[in-house]
Amino acid sequence: MNEKEKIPYVVTSKSYTAVAINAASKAGEWIKSRLGTIGEPGTKYSPQDLVTEVDKGAEQMIRRLILTHFPDHAILGEEGVEPGPEASAKALKEAQEEEFLWIVDPVDGTTNFVHGFPFYSVSIALAHHGEVIVGVIYDPSRDELFVAEKGKGAYVHGNRMAVSSEQGLAQSLVAVGFPADTTYALPINMAAVQALAPQVRSLRAGGSAALHLAYVAAGRLSAYTEVGLKPWDIAAGALLVEESGGKVTDTIGTPYQLSVSHVVATNGKIHDALTDVLKEAKATGLE
Repeated sequence: MNEKEKIPYVVTSKSYTAVAINAASKAGEWIKSRLGTIGEPGTKYSPQDLVTEVDKGAEQMIRRLILTHFPDHAILGEEGVEPGPEASAKALKEAQEEEFLWIVDPVDGTTNFVHGFPFYSVSIALAHHGEVIVGVIYDPSRDELFVAEKGKGAYVHGNRMAVSSEQGLAQSLVAVGFPADTTYALPINMAAVQALAPQVRSLRAGGSAALHLAYVAAGRLSAYTEVGLKPWDIAAGALLVEESGGKVTDTIGTPYQLSVSHVVATNGKIHDALTDVLKEAKATGLE
């Protein structure tokens, strides 16, 4: 361990990061307290795209906590945007003009939450002139807080994170997803699954994009790929992966930016091999 690594990571109480941590942890605890109290959930874009009063309540809570400290900042939250990819793209385009933009997914993994499957999270990112500078993901089920600041590394339980060391696909544990968009995105993701399954050690589909990204950052997954995501699914987790030494691009290898909806996040070492498989299988969503 060198001298630099011995210096403790400290978040000052008035910083953007501290506000993100506070909002994510308070919302997460409230969400967990509502587990098992949900009646029949509503749907948004498709029968698979669920929304509950908990999603809406958590987003309102996060908005209040952020705006108390930074009343002139803009907030792009999942529940404040009409369902569907076109509406998401339009909302992001308008919001990107803002100097400071908070990007919030109050419950990433709503379907898991509704079923009591303990793999869901709160995801909060802050972008400055379109570049993500803070990323916080909180997993209430495990009480795990993943935090990243641009240029300062990424941490879980206060410990510095680093991506995994696998050098090839054959040794890799890779996460995939099954999106709510069954007409466009699902067939492409299924093609990716079919192409990747024989080439990797194993596949996983946990159902929370944010936690998949956090797990890549923590070295628990070698990679994660999915077509058909939204800005709030990826923003915080992308910074976690990059600050842990990993790589995040779209499915053909273009560097990550807020408008990316077809994502590949890896330990960096298997990145090209993974995108090559997707290209060959015509599973990028960008052909």
